[in-house]
Amino acid sequence: MSAPRLALNGIAKAFGDLPVLDNVSLCVGNGEFVSILGPSGSGKSTLFKLLTGALRPDAGAVLFDGAPLHPDRRPFAFMPQRDALMDWRRIIDNTTLGLEVQGVGRAAARRRVAPLFAEFGLAGFEHHYPAQLSGGMRQRAALLRTVVQDKDMLLLDEPFGALDALTRAEMQLWLETMWARHDWTTLLVTHDVREAVLLSDRIYVLSARPARVITEVAVPLPRPRRTGAAVAAVEAGILDLLLSPSDSQRI
Repeated sequence: MSAPRLALNGIAKAFGDLPVLDNVSLCVGNGEFVSILGPSGSGKSTLFKLLTGALRPDAGAVLFDGAPLHPDRRPFAFMPQRDALMDWRRIIDNTTLGLEVQGVGRAAARRRVAPLFAEFGLAGFEHHYPAQLSGGMRQRAALLRTVVQDKDMLLLDEPFGALDALTRAEMQLWLETMWARHDWTTLLVTHDVREAVLLSDRIYVLSARPARVITEVAVPLPRPRRTGAAVAAVEAGILDLLLSPSDSQRI
């Protein structure tokens, strides 16, 4: 891998007497899809809060394009666990929200977003309200709101965790297709081992809290990926690590 876009070096974070992250180091290369996988409560989402500026690390460094990440520079577009669509705004105005926050006028933001509705499977729903959309459509709208900001890197925090199993599987396949088409640099937080294996180039496996990196798993499987023996073998190896006595905690 060439010089990484993002590098976390020796990150530590505690909340009072509760240590959450312990010397965590990882990197993401340009155009890579990398996942952070670990038990619930292991500090995965805390890492994202450090990147988005909601928290600051107690120790360690965050580098982007080889330079320390300046507090005023936020090269990340963040998609939270829930779609966070505003019920009183039509879908087109939900998808423009990130642009409007950056100072883009509403009319200009709409012109920027409108051509993407067909690609995201939302054509014809621009003027619907969130309550009129299925769960999968809401997540596609949330991802559209994220990527249209044209940031350097996507941060996806368990984006499909609230969906039913069938819709989640459909969204995983759709996201893989979109990622390959657009060459997005992506960091995904998940506790779903299969999701990480299906989507990722590499996976960082975290221990239970205080989180440290147990191992880094490369996933050199051809795309598009489906469940099968090769996927199951990688999945089983990761589960063995997560469920070992020294790191036992339900995921």
